[in-house]
Amino acid sequence: MSSPATATPTTLNVPLSLYIHIPWCVRKCPYCDFNSHEQKDTLPEQAYISAMLEDLDQDLAFIQGRELQSIFIGGGTPSLFSPEAYQRLLTELQHRIRFAPDIEITLEANPGTVEQSHFNGYRESGINRLSIGVQSFDPSQLQKLGRIHDSDDALRAISCAQKAGFSNFNVDLMHGLNNQSQAEAVQDINLAINAGAPHISWYQLTIEPNTEFYKRPPRLPLETDMHRIQNAGSQALSDAGFQRYEVSAYAKAGHQSRHNLNYWQFGDYLAIGAGAHGKITQENGQIIRYQKTRKPEDYLSRSPSRSSKIDTIAADDLPLEFMMNALRLRQGFSAELFEQRTNLSWQVIADTISRLTNTSLLMVDQDKYAPTHRGYDMLDSILAEFLPD
Repeated sequence: MSSPATATPTTLNVPLSLYIHIPWCVRKCPYCDFNSHEQKDTLPEQAYISAMLEDLDQDLAFIQGRELQSIFIGGGTPSLFSPEAYQRLLTELQHRIRFAPDIEITLEANPGTVEQSHFNGYRESGINRLSIGVQSFDPSQLQKLGRIHDSDDALRAISCAQKAGFSNFNVDLMHGLNNQSQAEAVQDINLAINAGAPHISWYQLTIEPNTEFYKRPPRLPLETDMHRIQNAGSQALSDAGFQRYEVSAYAKAGHQSRHNLNYWQFGDYLAIGAGAHGKITQENGQIIRYQKTRKPEDYLSRSPSRSSKIDTIAADDLPLEFMMNALRLRQGFSAELFEQRTNLSWQVIADTISRLTNTSLLMVDQDKYAPTHRGYDMLDSILAEFLPD
């Protein structure tokens, strides 16, 4: 890979999103390595929202005149907060940042923590997309995953969301679960499809450090069985009219997650909430990453700044940082996007791209570069080509 050459900064052309982290949950799942904490007392909704708004006020310079394209409220379990809390939060956000007219605002909701009135209230507050954390419809798998809902709760949550007017929502599903068969994995998909989900995130269970599953691993399917499950599930989704637009994301036409697309296309995103991560392109073309303090009690008490870590991404690291996101997309990326989002010249990676294309790991279609079918199976090898010298 060549030495980085800087292109003309195009900061204002980088779209801007906002990630909001709600760190509390009813119970910590054994596979979860996110910054989540079991709810022990009454949630400090209003105090936490005040803290997040004060936090954002310290970062307003990052906006640089842009408007928000999307908001994603994740966790933890964001649906533990009331609709009234989100009404206040979104109203206050609009006093600080312009919202795009077609802004996408997503809330993660777990079955078992919401009821019809809450879904109605979320919709009225301005939230227009949900991500429902089902994970599986199989009662035995739900129990092993430590989920607090059952299959009826999951189907009821999807139905309640639709009755509240949510036509745009995602259903989160896992595969490669404890002793899971191919038929069982595909059955989960079919139940989500039949329930009317227009977007399905279908991802393989991975065992992460600092989780209960890491200490006591479940019995996962063999690698060959995993491959068959992946192929069968992808085929079932394709047959039902879903497009696989990212490694683990499948959507019907018009239902791709705009917020996640911004991540994968190396856009910018503000971050508020305990442990939230942000990425911002500065006026000088440099790109920074920052993180908020992780513990909820620290986040609530620190004032006014709650940023615990800020790093500038070195120019040598930018090609890899970009590729770790962009190569997940089926549609690929253009040379123009690479230059716009990294402020580097295409010549920095031109030889590497040519080599990967010649070895059939990348393909070119209408000036966009994307992994081939073989390349998707070798993403780690592709990414290694973009490591700094």
